[in-house]
Amino acid sequence: MIATIKPSSLKGIIPAPASKSSMQRACAAALLAKGKSAIYHPGHSNDDKAALDIIKRLGAEITINDEEMIVNSRGIHPTESEVNCDESGLSIRMFTPIIALADKEITINGEGSLLNRPMDFFDEILPQLNVKVKSQNGKLPLIVQGPLQPKNIEINGSLSSQFLTGLLMAYAAADAKDVSIRVNNLASKPYIDLTLDVMRRFGLKLPENKNYEEFYFSKETHNSSLITHEYHVEGDWSGGAFLLVAGAIAGPITVRGLDMMSTQADKSIMKALSDANAGFAIEAKGIKLHPTGIKAFDFDATDCPDLFPPLVAFASYCQGQTKIKGVNRLTHKESDRSASLQQEFGKMGVKVEVNDDVMIIHGGGKVNGAKVHSHHDHRIAMACAVAALKADGETTIEAADAVRKSYPDFFTDLRSLGADLNDPYSILNAL
Repeated sequence: MIATIKPSSLKGIIPAPASKSSMQRACAAALLAKGKSAIYHPGHSNDDKAALDIIKRLGAEITINDEEMIVNSRGIHPTESEVNCDESGLSIRMFTPIIALADKEITINGEGSLLNRPMDFFDEILPQLNVKVKSQNGKLPLIVQGPLQPKNIEINGSLSSQFLTGLLMAYAAADAKDVSIRVNNLASKPYIDLTLDVMRRFGLKLPENKNYEEFYFSKETHNSSLITHEYHVEGDWSGGAFLLVAGAIAGPITVRGLDMMSTQADKSIMKALSDANAGFAIEAKGIKLHPTGIKAFDFDATDCPDLFPPLVAFASYCQGQTKIKGVNRLTHKESDRSASLQQEFGKMGVKVEVNDDVMIIHGGGKVNGAKVHSHHDHRIAMACAVAALKADGETTIEAADAVRKSYPDFFTDLRSLGADLNDPYSILNAL
C-alpha cells in the first residue's frame, strides 16, 4: 500500500507504542513460569501476534481484555507440530531453544525475509544440548526435537543477542545446574539486561552474569515460588525514536510512556538528540520536543542497530556530516538496511555513504519529496515518513503497510499530530 505525505508541522501529545522486545519476552516468560500471569498494555504488532500464536501452540491459554492479557500455562506442552514466527527475528531466535525443551518433533517456519536469514547457529549449538535439529542448509524451516539438556557451551554473540536470550530462558526452564553459557563478542548487551529483568519479574531461575562473557547457572539457585506474575509492557524506545525525531524536526510534540530507566538499548536515542543540540525537555509526563538548529553528531549504534533508520532521518536535517558506527549489524534485518537507507534517502537528495563499519550522512542540505519504497521493512518506511515531514514537496512511500510489523498505529499517530498524509486506514485495512 502507498502512503502519501506532504510537508507538515506537528503538535500534540502522543503515547509511545508498546515495546515488542518487552512484549515478546514477556510472552515467553509467561509460558515458562507456569501458573497465571497478567501482562498489562500488551502490544498488537505483527511480531507480538506471532509470539502469542507460538505460546498458544506450545500450550498456553490466553485471554485479552482491553489493556490486560492473562496467560495460564503449565509449561511446554505443544498442541501443534508446527509453529510460524511470521517475520519476527526475535521470535525465531528466542523461541527455538524454548521449543527444543519438548520431546515432540516440531517444525519451525517463518515468512518473508525471515526465510532468508541464517539459522545455522542452531545447527551448530542445539546438537550439543542433545537436541535433534534439521534445517535447509542453515535456513528455515527448522525441525527440532528435544528435550534440551543444559550443558557447558560456548557461543558467538556477534550476530545477535537474541540467540542468547532463548538459551537463557530455556536453561532456566530446564533447571540448569552448575553449567555455563560462555559468550564471545556479545552484541546488544542492553537487550540481555532486558531479558534478565523479564526473567526476574516472572520468577525464572537467574544465572550469574559474569561481565556478559559467561552466564553461570548454580545448583543453589532456584526458581521463585511465585505462581502469579504481573508485568507491564514498556513503551517502545525503538518505535518511540521515530516520534522523538519527528518532534525534533517538525514539532512541538510531547511523547509519553518512555521510561528513562529502561534497559532497552534504543533509549540511547536521547544521547544522539543531545549531541545534536536538539530541542527537548524531559518532564514527569513525557519528553517535550521542538525544532531548533541541529548539528551533525557522531554515534555508535553497534549495540542499538535499530536506531540507524530514525538517526538517518534525523541526520538529514543536521548541519554537517553525521557518522554512525555499527553498519555491520544491518545486513540480516528485514532488508539490507545499509543499502536500503542509501538508496531511498538518495532519492530524497540526501547523500549517505558507507565506509567499512561507519555510515556517513551529509545533512543540512535540501531534503526532497520523492517516490520511495520501504523494501518491506517497517523501519525504512517510518524513517522515510519522518524525513518527509519537512521535505520540499510530497513524498510517497510504497509498501508502507510494512509498519504493521512493529508499530501498526504509526500513520494514525502521525496524522493525529497533524501530519498531512492520506487516510492511514486505507493503508492498513486494504489488505
